[in-house]
Amino acid sequence: MNEKKDDKSKLGDRVKKYFSRSRASIQELVREPTAGGIVYRQNANNEVEILLIQDSKDRWTIPKGHIEEGETAQETAKREIAEEAGLKDTEVLGWLGKIHFRYRRVNTLVLMTTQIYLVKAKGDTNAIKKEEWMNGIQWFSFGEALDKIEYEDIGKLMLLASKRIRQGGKK
Repeated sequence: MNEKKDDKSKLGDRVKKYFSRSRASIQELVREPTAGGIVYRQNANNEVEILLIQDSKDRWTIPKGHIEEGETAQETAKREIAEEAGLKDTEVLGWLGKIHFRYRRVNTLVLMTTQIYLVKAKGDTNAIKKEEWMNGIQWFSFGEALDKIEYEDIGKLMLLASKRIRQGGKK
């Protein structure tokens, strides 16, 4: 008899953990439009290298950020690359696609849509600099960048970017 009571108690504890969470319920839904770029250069051996930044949670990704009022997605991509990487001499070669993220910010569900562009770095591409919030910034061979990237959707767009680069940047 006591054994059955103990089993019920254990089951009750397991059930409670799913229903007694202290997280607040979602009260608000927010859409955040962002833009960024898959930035590349060709090194001295004419090999393609991709610029990745490492965020504060150690995830490798591409430079991107929020679209400001009055700004186009393409303008945002160029601005964010300049701000986050210090690369001011860039050329946007075309739109690659958009990706969607969703995450929770306390009691708000944030739906983020990011427009991604293919961007060629020009000038002194070794003069990259990271912002304080970043853990790293680095040029990688295409294969290394594909291995490092944390987001599958960005990885797929990187494959499309590689095809476009081989075609001279055109669709």
